[in-house]
Amino acid sequence: MDDLTAVREFEADVAPLTDDARFAARARLRRAIWREGRPGDLPRRLMLRVAVVGTATAAVAGGVLVAGRHDGGEGADAPRMGTLSAAELLHKAAARSRADGTGTPVPRDDQYVYSKMFVTRTYVKGGKRRIWTDESWMSVDGSKPSRRQEYGKVHRDPPLGEHQVMWPPTRYAQLAQWPTQPDELLDRLRMGMSTDDKKADLSVGSGEARERPMRQEDIDSVAFANAVQFFVVPRIMPPGLEAATFEAVARIHGIRIDRDALDGLGRKGVAVSYPKFDFAFIFDATDYTYLGLRLKGSTADLVDGKFKHRDWYHELRAREELGVVDRIGQRP
Repeated sequence: MDDLTAVREFEADVAPLTDDARFAARARLRRAIWREGRPGDLPRRLMLRVAVVGTATAAVAGGVLVAGRHDGGEGADAPRMGTLSAAELLHKAAARSRADGTGTPVPRDDQYVYSKMFVTRTYVKGGKRRIWTDESWMSVDGSKPSRRQEYGKVHRDPPLGEHQVMWPPTRYAQLAQWPTQPDELLDRLRMGMSTDDKKADLSVGSGEARERPMRQEDIDSVAFANAVQFFVVPRIMPPGLEAATFEAVARIHGIRIDRDALDGLGRKGVAVSYPKFDFAFIFDATDYTYLGLRLKGSTADLVDGKFKHRDWYHELRAREELGVVDRIGQRP
């Protein structure tokens, strides 16, 4: 399938970009060009991807995940209720990740990342529930075809091109170059942006873009969204990177905790989210193991040139298994 066809299919259920989304897409493209060091040779697939996917709205097959306010949970400045804060929980989750990752072998480039995901989607209207168990085999270095399953549908992905860039990376060799010091990683997740940067404001009635100073919450929302992307697409993390991700998120002001969460398998958990988003990390309520993600989304129809949302749903994703195998079809 060519890039444009893939984007058309992907974009069919994606809502129009908000001002914040457009800004985030531009920021991703700018940072990707800078890191690649060859603006004239930036892969077309990357440019399309940052335009469609690389925004504060996280889109997936079958619908659009909405970046909106979630009313549940507890703000960073709310009473502690005698239990862990969101930041403390994330530090415990990081310690758990380091303990679980001890002795994990480094995957070879010719191997595959195997993942098994349990997905539960509950529609707001009528309460109908759909359940999928998705298994995927993704080439470690992207040089081989991969088999990816999403919502029960199997996708056979071709090898990644030599200069294709995913954000965050899926290739193990690229991830191994990422910092595992939380402060450095947070800067990477923020894509190097600061309040000295300018943000495009496209809300002007004339249609002309103006610029305004970046707010810290703009920068932090990008960082949180990027951290979530590490887990939307399963990947094997180099030693310390998953733990550092949790510790980096713990440094984001405004994160909050929901103590009454459940994951896709019905396991009792504790969720950590950011005020602008309707997606969250879920951790085991007892030992702080990462369990999965909580999302909200909808399907959308194009009516008179505008997307109209319908079939709103809540979705839970539980990570059942993650490992490394030698071939497609093999399980750990």
